[in-house]
Amino acid sequence: MATTRRPLIAGNWKMNLNHLQSIAFVQKLSWALKDKKFDDKEVEVGVFPPFTDLRSVQTLINADDLPLTLGAQDLSVHDEGAHTGDISGAFLASLDCTYVLVGHSERRAHHHEDDDICAGKVQAALRNELTPILCVGETTEDLEKFGASKVPVDQLSAVLSAIPRGSEIVVAYEPVWAIGSGQAATPDQAEDVCRALRETIRSLHGDDAAESTRILYGGSVKSTNIAGFMKRENIDGALVGGASLDVDEFVAIARFPQHVSVE
Repeated sequence: MATTRRPLIAGNWKMNLNHLQSIAFVQKLSWALKDKKFDDKEVEVGVFPPFTDLRSVQTLINADDLPLTLGAQDLSVHDEGAHTGDISGAFLASLDCTYVLVGHSERRAHHHEDDDICAGKVQAALRNELTPILCVGETTEDLEKFGASKVPVDQLSAVLSAIPRGSEIVVAYEPVWAIGSGQAATPDQAEDVCRALRETIRSLHGDDAAESTRILYGGSVKSTNIAGFMKRENIDGALVGGASLDVDEFVAIARFPQHVSVE
């Protein structure tokens, strides 16, 4: 991890916790962070609740000035109109969302979102002054057929080619075979792909973008393995799934600098 890039630990709740449960959870999370003397200037912590929880969590974060940033799990390519069931980036911005996930493997697999759709969603996020977190990653079949980096690099390239230089994005490398499996990629495996992703940014958007863009690792991230990832030069944080629903575990992940010396 480069010291000039502020690490981001992002908790993707997926379809868990209703709006009442989310309030209780965020209160417990904030108390636990305070108890552990968490420094949000050193590490950024974001929570990504379901759409129905966003207003409740936003109100709590703003009212109590909590050291958390708010993100959404998806958005529409459209800003308004006859799009039943879609959620506009403009709506998310009005709820003080900072981030929005785009192209998570579950969206790609279950909702058939291809690179063109992901590019459109990234454009919609940027249009509404949201920072998209673009998720890329390979399946087991991809890994066996093409190796680890080809599919993630191609997914990233498709989006970078569709947005202007200077656009602020975050990239999350999530090997699909690791998500929810309990078997994370090794730090060296993750670093190899994240390095390739950074060089792709350099090639398409220049040195400044390559050096400033944060690249996260996701896929069975735990407090017991976060240290290995955060010691790597090209990994700037984590997109955390199941472990983000356990307050103590998520706080331990967010407090990785207490246990890791990153040179």
